[in-house]
This record gives sequence, structure tokens and C-alpha cells, in this order.
Amino acid sequence: MSMNQSNNQIIKKNLLIICRGAGDLATGIIHRLHRAGHRVIALETDYPAAIRRQVSFCEAVYDGSAAVEGVTARLVPALADAETYSGISDTPAAHIASEKWDSSAIEAVLEAGEVPLLIDPKGESIALLKPDIVVDAIIAKKNLGTTINMAPLVLGVGPGFTAGQDVHLVIESMRGHNLARIITDGMAQPNTGVPGNIAGFTSERVIHAPAAGYIHDVRKIGDIVQKGDEIARIYPDKESYDNALSEYVPVNATITGIIRGLIREGYYFRKGFKIADIDPRESELTNCFTISDKARSIAGSVLEAVSAFEHGVKIY
Repeated sequence: MSMNQSNNQIIKKNLLIICRGAGDLATGIIHRLHRAGHRVIALETDYPAAIRRQVSFCEAVYDGSAAVEGVTARLVPALADAETYSGISDTPAAHIASEKWDSSAIEAVLEAGEVPLLIDPKGESIALLKPDIVVDAIIAKKNLGTTINMAPLVLGVGPGFTAGQDVHLVIESMRGHNLARIITDGMAQPNTGVPGNIAGFTSERVIHAPAAGYIHDVRKIGDIVQKGDEIARIYPDKESYDNALSEYVPVNATITGIIRGLIREGYYFRKGFKIADIDPRESELTNCFTISDKARSIAGSVLEAVSAFEHGVKIY
């Protein structure tokens, strides 16, 4: 089965699946689908803000590639800004995308057994690639443009989607009894703003920026810290890093434990932005570098829906 495009062709071997988002939860989904033999393409923003960077394929945006538990995602750069080619607002989406991405480069990454990653926050490439399935795992707590007509099967992870309206199925992302439940009618539970409980800690284990600015990491993911230890500094500009006299706002550990997530060095954010995550279980060092139980649970339900679709079993 193939897609016939002028000068652009992606050969479909098994299902072709596009996942919007490549943060830690999306990475768990992409990893599971890839390991199950499906051809998966990841779409990301040009400035991703993953906290659990060691298990997030979106790091390929910065480094060119990212490996998580034996699977590699590789950045496929855009050829150019599509708008410079079209010049008119009613140019078909597939044509715009074909001007922006080289399908042969995407195919080469797939044939190498890797996951192509495109910088495509709006999902423009979907019209070109015509996937069998689209999974929105951006985890934005709202729908950022995914529609039910993007593919024969469209899945939305977490709140912001309504099964049967903007997606075919919704996957619950809230920890608890219903985590990873496939929802065929309605929405996932709304975001509470309270992180999941780990060893008795919820909000305390997540650190939000005490000020706006650029981050300079003092400690790294995997370090054991004590409550109150300085783990990072926030500077008003990047040039202040190497100036010992520059003013900065310290970021201190809120609990004792292992730094499980820390936003990328030099990232700019506003006050209140989530920038770090501490796991109170000091013995769980490997958790920093492996896909989480939550991500694996959600990934299992996505694979269930994909398998049902593949075998003609209607579950919605």
C-alpha cells in the first residue's frame, strides 16, 4: 500500500502513525508503537520544554537525534518555510507540506529503523503523509488543532478532546483507577493541577520557576539532592552566566530526593513555568532514564486501539 504524491512518496509497511508531541508521555507511546512494528513519525514544536529530557524524543530538536531505551528518533529538517513557496493563502495543505519536507528523507529514517521527527507544531505534514492514524499526545490540556478528519483513526491523550467530535477515541491520562482507560464517548478527566502522588509527595516534588529568565543548571538529572539545595539559577539574560557579579534567582530543591527532570540549559521561561521534578525515592535512580509506568500504561491503551483498528475491530 503506498501514497502517490508528485515527487513525494512514503511507502506504507504496516500502519503509518503520526504522533503529535514527543515529550515523555508521547515518547512512551512512540516507543511502544515502534517496538510493535509500526512506522511512527513524531511532530514537535521548534522549542520543546521537556522536563524529563532523558526519556523524551523531543530532545532531537536540539541535538539532531535522541535515543530512549534502544529506540532512536532523528530530526528531519524542513527544507524551507512553506509560505515562501506558496505566496497565496489557498494553496492546498498537501502541496505546502510537500514544499517544506522531503518525503524521501523521512522514508530513509524509517527504513533505517528509526523514528523521524519533524518540527511541525501545526501538523501541516499530516496532509502530505496521509497517515492511517494520528495520536495527539502533546498533553497541552487543550486541543491545539487536531481534528477527527486528519486520519481514519484519531486519538487524543488527556483532557481537551471529546470522543466522537474532534477525535475518535480519548485516552485517560489522570493517575488513578481510570488511568489509560479508552474513552469512546465524552472527555478525559479535567486537569486538577495537582501532580500524581509519589511516596506521599504531590505538588512538593514539582518545581516551578520563581522568576522569569534563562536557566543555568547547577545540578543535573540523576543527582541526589537535599531539601534546600541549589539546583539551578535563573538569569535575566544568557550573557550573565559567566559573570560572577551577575544577579540571579536561585532555584532550590523543594524536597530531598533524585532530580528526575530538569529543563534544558539556557531555556527561557516565564515565572511559574514548570522547570524541575524531584523523585523522593532515592533508590530509584534508573527511573530518571527509563519510560515511566504512566507513559507505558497510556502507550498500552494506544496500542490496543491501534491493534483493533488494524484488525477491523470497531471500538467506537
